[in-house]
Amino acid sequence: MTLKIGMIGTGGFSQLHASILSKMDGVKIQAICGTSKEKAAKMAFQHQDANGYDHFLEMVDAEKLDAVYIVAPPMVRGKMELELIERNIPFFVEKPLGIEKEIPNKVLQSVKQKPLITSVGYHFRYKNSIQYMKEHLKKQKIGIVLGKWMGEMPRVNWWRNQEKSGGQFIEQTTHIVDLLRFVCGEVEEVYAMYGNRVMHNQYENVTVADVGTVSIRLQNGIIANLTNTCILPDGVGEIGMKLYTDKGTLDWRPDRLEICENGPKSEHIDTADPYVLENEAFIHAVRTGDTSQILSDYSDAYKTHEVTYAALESARSGVPIKLTTN
Repeated sequence: MTLKIGMIGTGGFSQLHASILSKMDGVKIQAICGTSKEKAAKMAFQHQDANGYDHFLEMVDAEKLDAVYIVAPPMVRGKMELELIERNIPFFVEKPLGIEKEIPNKVLQSVKQKPLITSVGYHFRYKNSIQYMKEHLKKQKIGIVLGKWMGEMPRVNWWRNQEKSGGQFIEQTTHIVDLLRFVCGEVEEVYAMYGNRVMHNQYENVTVADVGTVSIRLQNGIIANLTNTCILPDGVGEIGMKLYTDKGTLDWRPDRLEICENGPKSEHIDTADPYVLENEAFIHAVRTGDTSQILSDYSDAYKTHEVTYAALESARSGVPIKLTTN
């Protein structure tokens, strides 16, 4: 049976997912929805000559879709997920789940009431290095974790607007928050400080913070600090997470894991494409009903989103925020 897939969004990540899906046996990109029919039609022609739409409800009502990918900016999330849940259509959604908590929580409650196959684009979970780290740490006790997402400001206007992107910690650093949860455990308390140092002088209408640091206490007692900035020039950046344990250190970056314990350092290089793996896991689940390969569904991803939004609340209020649902 050929699975018919709908795609919402025509940007870079939509193209990435569509390219991967187009190479899978038994998968057809049936329809693409963009902000204009022209954009949708252009992308549809590039990928199996699908049908183009400029409204997602028109797309899902006109096409008999087996699953839908939501790869649109975070400020438009919510309604699409709820409509798909109502129609029993499985969906894959890119992170973050939204810019605040109310709408993602509404989607979460709907998913709980009407179970549906969902997957969220926390692709780092699918890296071999992360899986190796998670297993390796079973024999160690973690003390503290330092994480970072240091880079440039994305060149899209909506990203600079707090009310559209949610800010860097919600929109980008959420990947590191998610890895912290996945590898180390659930979060108990968050305390954040954000600032504006550079970008408001370089671009107009910048309302997101361009520097920030977040201290986190996990339920198991581990302490973490995650720091981010978007003031750096293009090509100058660092993304990663370093864990300090009773056996030594584990230093992870997107391209490798370095372990330093007794004896010489060891290095583990990723060979598999995590984007391919997350797509294969979702498509396998839609085809078979077996969700065991999906490493981040909507319910789990909501816990990551809750941490990132708590950091924003803390930065605004100046006080630590205790989490209640984790």
